[in-house]
Amino acid sequence: MPDTPFDLFEIMRTTRSMRRLKPDPIPNELLNQVLEAGTFAANGGNMQSWRFLVIHDPAIKQAAAAYYRKAWHEVVGPRYRSGGPAPGTTPERFARMLGAAEYLADHFHEAPVWIVPCLSGPRGSGSSIFPAVQNMLLAARAVGLGATLTTLYLIHEKETEAAMGLPEDVHSYAILPVGFPMGKFGPVRRAPLEEVVYQDKWGEAYRVT
Repeated sequence: MPDTPFDLFEIMRTTRSMRRLKPDPIPNELLNQVLEAGTFAANGGNMQSWRFLVIHDPAIKQAAAAYYRKAWHEVVGPRYRSGGPAPGTTPERFARMLGAAEYLADHFHEAPVWIVPCLSGPRGSGSSIFPAVQNMLLAARAVGLGATLTTLYLIHEKETEAAMGLPEDVHSYAILPVGFPMGKFGPVRRAPLEEVVYQDKWGEAYRVT
């Protein structure tokens, strides 16, 4: 852990999706900090109904990753490639992002740890789980770990959840592969406020002062 205080806004500005991860094991103290950060999140009625499945087992990851890889190569990858770059980026950066996403699909099982946030009962909006997910992503960045939020495996939801051993009345809402990043953290690239924020009325330009 760094000795200097954390700057929350700097952490948010530099929490990129890190899809290329080293297979090196993660110290338990760092993983515990990330998981505990998840439990600090807001949730409906403070019922804390979340459950976090931590997967180290290579055989489980191999079995589940087969469906992730299938979803990427057959559905999601072709869909991205048929479209244009995301707002705030260039074709070159978009191509690099796609390359990193494909790398993740082919090496998903090699991430040393998966965190799978879950809720029991019928699948809902995730309002009581995604704040915890964001907390864990920011905490991972704060302690020097790379991670990304991915849900594309849900194309093969039942098969993947069966491979991960989830009970039938429990649903996963994402998988967070976590590890030490191969690359460097850096600023995220997003569209400017003027393009995504309206003022008072829908479509009314936001006045940045």
